[in-house]
This record gives sequence, structure tokens and C-alpha cells, in this order.
Amino acid sequence: MSIRFDGRVAIVTGAGVGLGRSHALGLAKLGAKVVVNDLGVATDGTGSSSAQAEAVVKEIEAMGGEAMAHGANVTDAAQVKDMVDQAIAKWGKVDILVCNAGILRDKTFAKMELEDFAKVVDVHLMGSVVPTKALWDHFRENEYGRIVYTTSASGLYGNFGQSNYGAAKAAMVGLMNVLVQEGQKYNIKANILAPTAATRMTEGLLPEQILDLLRPETITPGMLTLVAEDAPNRMIMGAGGGCFAECRIYETEGVAFGDDELDPDAIAARMDDIRSEDNQQIMPGAFAQTRKYASMAAEKRGIELPKT
Repeated sequence: MSIRFDGRVAIVTGAGVGLGRSHALGLAKLGAKVVVNDLGVATDGTGSSSAQAEAVVKEIEAMGGEAMAHGANVTDAAQVKDMVDQAIAKWGKVDILVCNAGILRDKTFAKMELEDFAKVVDVHLMGSVVPTKALWDHFRENEYGRIVYTTSASGLYGNFGQSNYGAAKAAMVGLMNVLVQEGQKYNIKANILAPTAATRMTEGLLPEQILDLLRPETITPGMLTLVAEDAPNRMIMGAGGGCFAECRIYETEGVAFGDDELDPDAIAARMDDIRSEDNQQIMPGAFAQTRKYASMAAEKRGIELPKT
């Protein structure tokens, strides 16, 4: 199998520097036409400039590819619609969306202003929702769409001083899980990248030797598999330094309690059993959990449920 993107059109947000730039170049090298979206802000979201996006377009054109720059603010529906409209007018369609744009405003929760919390959530979460919404009907009509959202270990596992960023990045998982179900019959696939990369956001946090190992270029090949025609669906891919893994959310088998046992002391006494990893499983959807609990509760009470 040889993954190529000839004839495909991709939008990459936050593509002026770092991971986004690497993603845009990676797609272009494999034949995609690329919309390089970047507002040109600092890492905290202030300022703006088109220079970085234009520079990436020139890099793509210099290697024989096709690209256009657009400075849409990914949280502004009108600006994003204009970006999508321009891409469709130029190339006839859009096939791929890579949501990479983001900012940081790190502080401990005690010291963080609500404005800084809301701004980070807005850029990461709504900055993924707005471009997706702008393309959703287009993907459905074409019966083709590939979406990659960007999460972080800060959201999946936690990181001191990043409650706003962690909350926003964890939200990507919920968004993906639902859109996978709603897009399935239209051949729309959604996945998530969880990168550890040396970018403006990690400068000063890691030693130079480690930063050299975690170049964005070591992550982009994994992202490209997530937007390929034969991409997986509903995958959270951890990536960094040329290493790739799948991050999964499991639910333990659990314990059923009878009506006469439902008190906090009884539950606390069985906490080790409740948390046991034996027979843990991945839930394919919310109602799978509902069916599981209903079945366990009925069995505990000797009730035979109808087979579904």
C-alpha cells in the first residue's frame, strides 16, 4: 500500500509553524492541495500576521505543489466559511480537515482568570467545531471526509498548571466519538492525534537534546495515516519522536449491587473489585454502557431481559 493524496484537498489550521506547518508540507509532498490556515498569533493568542502562512505556501509551491493561505480565525464562523468557500471555488471540493490551531495560557487553577480559561477552551474546542461544522454538509454530500483533531497528554492524563488546556483537549475525545457515529454512513472518518512535539508551545520546557528527538517531522507521518482513504476510525494516536501508540479509554467489568446493598459503605468495601482491570473493555458507544448496567442489574435481581 502506498498512501498518496493526489486529487485531495486539505485544510490545515494553525499551519504557519510547528506541527501545523509540518502537516501541511507532509500532505503537499504526497499530492494534496493544501489550504494553509494561520492567524499568525503568538502562543498566547495575541497579535496576528499572514507572513507565516504565506511562507509555508511558498515552500509548497517551490516543491511543485499547490497551496493557498488563509488567515481565518478558527473560532469565527464567517471567516471560516469564507476559507471553505475559497477552497471549494479554487479546487472544487475539500476532503480533509486537520484541526491543529491552539494557544496556551498556563497558570495554576488558583491563579487563573476565567477569561484565560474561556479563551483557551474557545480556541481549541470551538476552533475545531467551527471548521468541522463549515465542512460537515459538504463532506456528507460528497460522501467523503477525513478529520483529525489534536488532543494532548495534558487532557488525557493531566499536567500541572494546564486546567484550561487540559479541559479543552479532553473535549476533543467527546467530539470525535459522536462525529464518528454520525458520519459513518457518509464515509466520514474522525481520529485524534495526541502529539508530543518540540514546538513554540514546548520551548523552555524540555532539554535541547530531547527537543531534537521530538521534531514535528517525526509526528506528521502518523497524522497522514489518520487522514488516508483507508484510515482507521475513532483512533487516538499518541505520537512523538517517531514513536506511535494508541490511547484508549477502558471501562472495568464492575460490580452489581442488590437494592439492599446500595449504600456507600458497601460500595467502598468493594472498591478494589470495582477498579479491577480484569475483563475491562472498550465501550463502542454510550448505550453500550447503558445496556451493560441494565443487564448486570437484571441478572443480580433474577430478571430475564428480552434479547436484542
